[in-house]
Amino acid sequence: AYIDRIGAVAAAVRIVTLEMTARAVAGQMESGTVSTDNPLGRVMNAFAENRTLPVAELEIRMDEALMREVPKLELGIGFLKLMAAVAPLLGLLGTVTGMIETFQAITLFGSGDPKLMAGGISQALVTTVLGLTVAIPLLFLHGMVAGRSRSVVQILSKEAVGMMASREQSRD
Repeated sequence: AYIDRIGAVAAAVRIVTLEMTARAVAGQMESGTVSTDNPLGRVMNAFAENRTLPVAELEIRMDEALMREVPKLELGIGFLKLMAAVAPLLGLLGTVTGMIETFQAITLFGSGDPKLMAGGISQALVTTVLGLTVAIPLLFLHGMVAGRSRSVVQILSKEAVGMMASREQSRD
């Protein structure tokens, strides 16, 4: 019953966190000084610390720096996806139990009185609707969080490649 609230709170926390991170990254892009309080600053710091290494080793160090940041940015995305997948399954479980209840009523009392079957059918329909009303918004929230996370990761990757390219150009 609380899966919708848990999913919504988890999504809201991730959206706010990713928005703050994206703003910090944008600020770092505009700033002239490297600050290690944001993912891009930490990647830039890794570049600065390893700038004199051979290209192959520098690439490895930059990949390591990016890989340290990506899990933090993707935190909670799998949980939202799981919640969105579990919700309709719980609805289906309720549907099946409601239909079992209906068939048991038919077995015990026959099919002459529709009121006896109505309770089980109602349970089946209500749980199906609840499962879907939880899953659909969670899928949208998952998409928003995953998209925002992907955009920040892409900025980090683009900037890392740009740093590597500028290093190579300065050597020529």
